[in-house]
Amino acid sequence: MKILITEYLSYCKEQLGLNEHSLRAYAQDLRAFGAYAALRQVTSLPKKTDIISYQKHLREEREASPATIRRRMVTLKSYFRWLEETDASVTSPFRDLRLELKIPKTLPRPVDRPTLAQLFRATPSTLDSCPMDRIAYEQRFSSEQVTGLVVRLLVVTGLRVGEITSLDVGDVSGAASRIRVRGKGNRERTVYVTNDKLLLDFQTYWDWRYRVAGAASCLFINSLGRRLTAPAFRKRLRTVSKKLVVEPHLTPHRFRHSAATLLIEEGVDIRLVQRLLGHASIATTELYTKVSDNSLVAAIERADTLSQVDH
Repeated sequence: MKILITEYLSYCKEQLGLNEHSLRAYAQDLRAFGAYAALRQVTSLPKKTDIISYQKHLREEREASPATIRRRMVTLKSYFRWLEETDASVTSPFRDLRLELKIPKTLPRPVDRPTLAQLFRATPSTLDSCPMDRIAYEQRFSSEQVTGLVVRLLVVTGLRVGEITSLDVGDVSGAASRIRVRGKGNRERTVYVTNDKLLLDFQTYWDWRYRVAGAASCLFINSLGRRLTAPAFRKRLRTVSKKLVVEPHLTPHRFRHSAATLLIEEGVDIRLVQRLLGHASIATTELYTKVSDNSLVAAIERADTLSQVDH
């Protein structure tokens, strides 16, 4: 199965254009099923009963969340469909198989404005130690400065953490005002940095990276000078959350939620927000209209309907 998994992941990368984050998730899901199959001594092609038993194992023994179970089933179904298309003698165990799995709908949980303000006050700017006219090759930015810059960019652009950590210096143009992003399905889009303060902050860091490492190098680096990874950035946010006593803890995806919610609250057309976030479906973006209470409260206050009838 290990050899087949490697072939399948190559297919997903080369033919489907899946990014590294998705490939890691697929690999994890397939390895988990492989371990289960070995434990239960499923030596041949799994049957429908094996898939049903695995779903029960995830739910009752592993106590996995409905979302995790659904993802594992989707990965397996895709894998066996590929296997069926590759080998005519194979019949997918998912053929004519119905799996009932209800996933409770949860609304996005953006970081509220007061917490964002608190976070920005606590994270220094790159300009704090490096005025733009004094950039030097030996200049080094602290992890706190890089963290603060990435967080601000996430809130403005709505990028996924995998998208921002995979950026190279050459993906940035227009004096650091435009960022070319490769998202899910290898779809390309452009996001923009328009805030004057953030733009100067970003320009300072980007100009230094360009001078020191060149256009082909990774954009955001860790303390060792290597690419800043998504897990490492999440770990930084957990540290910041503990320091600022923020619950639930800060995550990159909550900043993506914040980007969408703030734009909708300011009246930006939902289709433009969809384009910024790279959503394939407008239905995904519409979720943010349900969590955007600030604009609703403001509109109710302006209308003040009771004062018109209760004199």
